[in-house]
Amino acid sequence: MKLRKLEMALEDVEDFEEPKIKLEQYSTTSHLAASMIHTAEQQFGDISDKKVIDLGCGCGKLSIACIMMDASFVLGVDVDQDALSTFSDNLEILDDEDAKVDRLQADLCKPELFNLIKEKSFDTAVMNPPFGTKNNKGIDMDFLYIASKLAKTAVYSLHKTSTRDYVVKKAKDFGLKANVVAELKYNLSATYKFHKQRSKDIAVDFIRFTFT
Repeated sequence: MKLRKLEMALEDVEDFEEPKIKLEQYSTTSHLAASMIHTAEQQFGDISDKKVIDLGCGCGKLSIACIMMDASFVLGVDVDQDALSTFSDNLEILDDEDAKVDRLQADLCKPELFNLIKEKSFDTAVMNPPFGTKNNKGIDMDFLYIASKLAKTAVYSLHKTSTRDYVVKKAKDFGLKANVVAELKYNLSATYKFHKQRSKDIAVDFIRFTFT
C-alpha cells in the first residue's frame, strides 16, 4: 500500500473520547502513524508477514496501520479499557474480516506482564510511548525496556529529539542499537485544559532499535 493511501485510510480511525492526562494520552496523527509503519516495511521489511506488538496502543492507529501493511498478526496492549473499546470499534474500517489482530488490557510497567506475554514472541514492536512528563518521568524508557524483551528483530518508537543522547545511552544498556531514521514534527493539538496553544509542533526522533 502506498504511503498516501495508508494515511488517508487512517483518517477514519477514531481517537480518545476523553483523554486521560495521567496516561499522557495524545492522538498519533495519521501522517505520523502512516510514515512510521510504511517506512518500517518499505525500508526494512519489518511489518509484512511479521508478528507485531503495539505497546501503549491506545485507540489502535499503529496496529491498524500494521494490518494494512500485511502484518501476519498484531497485538495491541494498553492499560486503558476505554481506549481498547475504541480500538475494537475502529477495527470496522478494515476490509479483511479475518485480519489477525487482538487487544490486551495490561499494565506494561508491571512484572505480571510476562505472565501474559512470552518474551521474544514478536518479530517487531511499534510504539508511540508517553514522553515521561508530568508524573510519568522515565516511563518512555520503561516502554523501551519492555519492547526489548518482547521483540526479536526491531523496535520502532518516537522520542523527543531533545532527549536523543539519553535515549541512545539507555538503549545501549538494554542491548539495543539506536538508528534515528528521521526527525519529524509531532503536531500536538490542545488536548487538555492547561494547554494554552491550539497546537504545538514538537521535534521527535523516529528511531529503529535493533539488537546488538
